[in-house]
Amino acid sequence: MEDIQKLREEIDSIDREILRLLNKRADAAKKIGEIKLKEGLEIHVPERERAIFEKILKINEEEFGNGFPPEALIHIYREIISACLSLEKPLRVAYLGPRATFTHQAALEFFGFSAKFVSCSSIREVFSEVENQRANYGVVPVENTIEGVVNHTLDMFLESELKISGEVVIPINLHLLSSVEDISEIKKIYSHRMAIAQSRKWLEKNLPDTQVIEVDSTARACEIVLEEENAGAIASEVAAFTYHLNILAHNIQESPDNYTRFLVVSKREMGQTGRDKTSLIFAVKDEAGALYKALESFYINSVNLTKIESRPSKKKAWDYVFFVDLEGHIKEDKVKNAVNELKKRTQMVKILGSYPESILPYQRDLNV
Repeated sequence: MEDIQKLREEIDSIDREILRLLNKRADAAKKIGEIKLKEGLEIHVPERERAIFEKILKINEEEFGNGFPPEALIHIYREIISACLSLEKPLRVAYLGPRATFTHQAALEFFGFSAKFVSCSSIREVFSEVENQRANYGVVPVENTIEGVVNHTLDMFLESELKISGEVVIPINLHLLSSVEDISEIKKIYSHRMAIAQSRKWLEKNLPDTQVIEVDSTARACEIVLEEENAGAIASEVAAFTYHLNILAHNIQESPDNYTRFLVVSKREMGQTGRDKTSLIFAVKDEAGALYKALESFYINSVNLTKIESRPSKKKAWDYVFFVDLEGHIKEDKVKNAVNELKKRTQMVKILGSYPESILPYQRDLNV
């Protein structure tokens, strides 16, 4: 017991030192904010945040052998950066709501709890909040590894001039939530159509006779469950905490590799970080081999495409545009050359933005 007491005293001393250093960091952040405001510089610099994450993860691995879990370290520094940034100027972030949805979770993951979040009822409203400068950033879903792309998000880029400023990828872990404590009491289940689709096999096996009802969001499902007896909702663990519901079954989604990618949109263009993506739209001429010639622009410049998706142009019947994600920043020579060549071979090219790659690949590299 004496040894435990000594170690607890050491921890208390370390905690005091951590607090001293956090306050010292906050003071430095305030001074930086004052300089930025005086010189008219951007308060929020995502490129700088990526550099901090990379540096901290590298030090943790090389000097401490990842003794502190890298994933936890990312979350801790996300909140430290978020809190310090709020001392300079709180960010306003619009997201596809309501709260406790996966988009809300993604927004928290990217900006931390110290940002000011604005819930929006549609993807269009998220874009509008940012376009009209009522929010600094917007967060919208763009694709899921099981269900595919979110067409409405892609379509918004056809008419909006907002840029993609970042991305965040989160695992989609679905749970059966309810105000009751026994799964046998469940008579109805509510959720968003995508959550239902991703849990279909579990529902057929475990609750085959239970009525399943689609609603606008997983959060709306939780709200209904609070008011209706013998009802369950398929939603996230965050939703369980938010709405004070019991988790009756964990991880009922079909695939362990179920992830959703979200885009961060703003009016800003991001600088290079060394691990960037570029997204763009192009339209080809109505002639044989047009798509092949367009895609060859990337091949001859050794630019790797990570995604290509077609969507109706909405200008005339059977006319399509192509959304492309590629590795690299538009300021890199090979990417710039590929895009210039693409412009010669197509009817239209629109750059949606170059932005830091999601931090998730780093987490996978570190086996967390």
